[in-house]
Amino acid sequence: MIENVVGLLTSHEGRDFAALCQALADAGYRFGALEIDAAHFVPQSRPRVFVIATRRPVAGLSGTSPFQTRAVRAAHDRLPQVLQAGWVWWCLAAPPARNTDLAALLEPDGTCNWSPPQRTLALLDLMAPAHRAAVEARRQSGERAVGAVFKRMRGGVQRAEVRFDGLAGCLRTPRGGSSRQTLLVIDRGDVRSRLISTRGGARLMGLPDNYRLPGSQTAGLHVIGDGVAPPVVRWLAVHLLEPLVDSKSASLAAE
Repeated sequence: MIENVVGLLTSHEGRDFAALCQALADAGYRFGALEIDAAHFVPQSRPRVFVIATRRPVAGLSGTSPFQTRAVRAAHDRLPQVLQAGWVWWCLAAPPARNTDLAALLEPDGTCNWSPPQRTLALLDLMAPAHRAAVEARRQSGERAVGAVFKRMRGGVQRAEVRFDGLAGCLRTPRGGSSRQTLLVIDRGDVRSRLISTRGGARLMGLPDNYRLPGSQTAGLHVIGDGVAPPVVRWLAVHLLEPLVDSKSASLAAE
């Protein structure tokens, strides 16, 4: 199994993905891809491509799947016919609906290091009107709301974009893209902000609190940002990889 960002499917107009498929075919494998967003399992938007290859495709493990996304189907259609002939449409069901959100995984407010008020105001000033209005509406309600904020360049201007859908954006390494996300917490009209913690990031990856992280914050964030969400891999293992291995073992025993 190979995991990578979704851009693998389209980089260099699909030639990189075709080269991967060709390498697998040359080694005697049949293969197929699934696009799985970790948001199905944890409150973090983290879409990734998983390429699963086998030398012994097994009946009963191919079919339709919600993870055969438009991007996966388009990548398949761009392949030469000789590679399409080796493609397996892996069947993987969607998991039960996720029952946790971003707010549920955060540390108690009293244990956190909050940004100075002026830094929070500067963050709000970077927001486009629609995002600022979303913050103001929640402030006016007086109810508690938690949002995740990324800083991005839009039209040559740096903007802070907030989401209140219960998800964090994709966690990254300290040097990657927008780097650490900022959390915006609105409670009884008060707006505060802070950077996401290493432990909070680990929870968003689906790691238990007893998982031992590196001692330094930077090293811990690298582990999280470069990692694969364990609940995604476990779902794949239980519902596809282990049945595939078991079927291969049974086939070998029969021979």
